[in-house]
Amino acid sequence: MTKRVVMFSGGIGSWAAAKRVAEQYGTDDLFLIFSDVKGDTENPHIGEDEDTYRFIREAAENVGGELVILQDGRNIWQVFHDKKFLGNSRLANCSHELKQKPARKWLEENCPEDDTIVYVGIDWTETHRIPSIERNYLPYKAEAPLCDPPYLDKQDMIKWARSEGLRTPRLYDLGFAHNNCGGGCVRAGQAQFKKLLDLMPERYAEWEKQEEKMQQHLGRPVTILSETVGGTKQPLSLRTLRERSESQPTLIDLQDIGGCGCFFEDDERGKE
Repeated sequence: MTKRVVMFSGGIGSWAAAKRVAEQYGTDDLFLIFSDVKGDTENPHIGEDEDTYRFIREAAENVGGELVILQDGRNIWQVFHDKKFLGNSRLANCSHELKQKPARKWLEENCPEDDTIVYVGIDWTETHRIPSIERNYLPYKAEAPLCDPPYLDKQDMIKWARSEGLRTPRLYDLGFAHNNCGGGCVRAGQAQFKKLLDLMPERYAEWEKQEEKMQQHLGRPVTILSETVGGTKQPLSLRTLRERSESQPTLIDLQDIGGCGCFFEDDERGKE
């Protein structure tokens, strides 16, 4: 029997993709892979949002199949320290080390290459990603169920989940575009970090502190965010963003949301 493996990130798209797979093929040999980025820290401001873990468990129970939780043992900041590189929108080495590598290792140890299909939760607005997803997962076959009709947007998926009796992740309810890394994420933009600052200032303070620790560790003014000034791309620290929010909020780009693609970005070719 074909093994069906869903990359189950905690986002609403991965739940909806898994739900479609379960409805079409059943739940025998269905595996939901959640790669946890919390590591061994007890710090509540590092890792996924607390409510994500609740949603993962309830969503997996709703879908059926087997929930597989993987963990490298490090958190994102430990990865940045080890790699001597602070993740950003161009290269998220945290997702490579903590999500893609553990998931790939599990695939290779548990799934036959010629009788396994991997599913990811991108939707019909992201069909341009399909060629790289297919290439990255080789020799496994990869599919994106939400790129097929009936087409759903994020609000449709949230409505669907609630109709199933699921309580959706609180970050969505708070207005975050993504349910990853506790409302942060090195691929997030200025707007998302501004929201994190406004709604979860203690968590923002931890990100700011950790960014500055990386600057000290590397001896360079590395930053997660950037901005374009006079046609030139420049680093934008979380400290500067916070100070602007307090004194010059109009300088913050509220259209810069950023994105998330931990299981299928081109910069990790072959490692998802």
